[in-house]
Amino acid sequence: MTTMAQAPSAAAAGRAARPMAIVLVLVLGSIMIALDQTVVNVAVNRLSEDFDAPLGTVQWVATGYSLALGAVIPSAAWAIGRFGARRLYLAAIAAFAAGSVLAGLAWNIESLIAFRVVQGLSGGLVMPVGMTILLRAAGPERLGRLMSTLGLAILVGPLAGPVVGGWLIDEVSWRWMFFINLPIAVAVVALAARTFPRDTAGARRPLDVLGLLMLSPGLAALLYGVTAGGERGAFGSASVLGPLGGGALLVAGFVARALTVRNPLIDLRPFRDRTFAAATGTLALFASGYFGTMLLLPLYLQVVRGESATVAGLLGIPFALGSGTAMQVAGRIADKVPPGRLVPVSIAIALTGFTLFTVQLSADAPYWGLCAAMLLMGAGGGATMMPAMTAATRGMSHEQAPAASTTVNLVNTASGAIGTALASVVLSALMSGLVPGDPEGGALQAVHRLTPEAHDAIAGSLSDAFQHTYVFALGLLALALVPALFLPRRTPEK
Repeated sequence: MTTMAQAPSAAAAGRAARPMAIVLVLVLGSIMIALDQTVVNVAVNRLSEDFDAPLGTVQWVATGYSLALGAVIPSAAWAIGRFGARRLYLAAIAAFAAGSVLAGLAWNIESLIAFRVVQGLSGGLVMPVGMTILLRAAGPERLGRLMSTLGLAILVGPLAGPVVGGWLIDEVSWRWMFFINLPIAVAVVALAARTFPRDTAGARRPLDVLGLLMLSPGLAALLYGVTAGGERGAFGSASVLGPLGGGALLVAGFVARALTVRNPLIDLRPFRDRTFAAATGTLALFASGYFGTMLLLPLYLQVVRGESATVAGLLGIPFALGSGTAMQVAGRIADKVPPGRLVPVSIAIALTGFTLFTVQLSADAPYWGLCAAMLLMGAGGGATMMPAMTAATRGMSHEQAPAASTTVNLVNTASGAIGTALASVVLSALMSGLVPGDPEGGALQAVHRLTPEAHDAIAGSLSDAFQHTYVFALGLLALALVPALFLPRRTPEK
């Protein structure tokens, strides 16, 4: 009797431990993806120097990755039904590792951008597929704790990425910030193969191939037109108007198709809901300003202050620490405080931090003051993103939830890419002509060729260019307050 009673208990304990083992493997895989999203920011200056490429081109190393990351998200549900979640996750991690090795072997800036797109296309599947595996393995009574554990990747990745990447850039080579993904990926594949449950037959839905071919190239063409026009200072040329017009037509065609076909790539019907529309509008504007500045801080520290990549990574810790901690806290109180009260306050905190940072920005601003402002910047950002995303999806029906979640993730990722591209355009335009011998606006390349004395002579002007670019980001953050005021100010009755 005792043996028979203990056997089910042991089996139940094994099942209870399994979801935690799964989520720990997912955390390791997600940290690898988060590392790669942040590590490149400290490498932009070195990549520009090594490949003799302007900022408008180098920023595509980050923007191309983000666009590819977002482009593949809408096809995740179809791919899970077609190939199975476990097999798809293992394949995505393996493809990400292959893309990382290729990126580390890149021979010019164009090949690096292409291999970063390969990384993005595979990395974009890791989070939605991993979430599906976790939701299937965990019961609702444990989901909150497991989701909180999964959120560790949001804290660890941005904290460790710039520091590890900066050290590798200074002490080894920028190529190793990609090569380092290989042993992590091998460990994730080995652990996932042993831990994840076997795939079972799932529902299949058709893939809107035409919609996929419209949305991703359309966004890429629009961003290329904007960055090319900013680099050349001539938005009226055919080489700029062509991509802009073509991209606008493709995006408009995608919207028209999504409103008429039975199984669109992205279901736009959730936008009829006021809360969803307000939350995604808030995310679009806030993410553009917030994530667009991620490129600026490491560049300011290296280009204006002459710091190493390692120091630039270390000085970014307050920003990442504030963001990750606030995201964890906000995720827990979002069920108790209405988004219409929480999100505007969070945006105001971020605005305060960005304002304090911007007014201090100079060629010799004290680091303690900048770091204190960065804590507020990060805290405001972390406390805005999670409640806004929760507000967008909470009121959706069971049938609408997948479409709403996909749209929110795509808006967030695409807005970050757009913000990065716009920030690079504004900064390039403001830096143009500041450096002697810079007739075509390749100011970042020209800075690399300056003597220390010549650099010191224009350091003040360079810091002004960064300061004014942050003012542009401040405007986007302030605009995010407008849709945030339309979020519900009362907790829905249960």
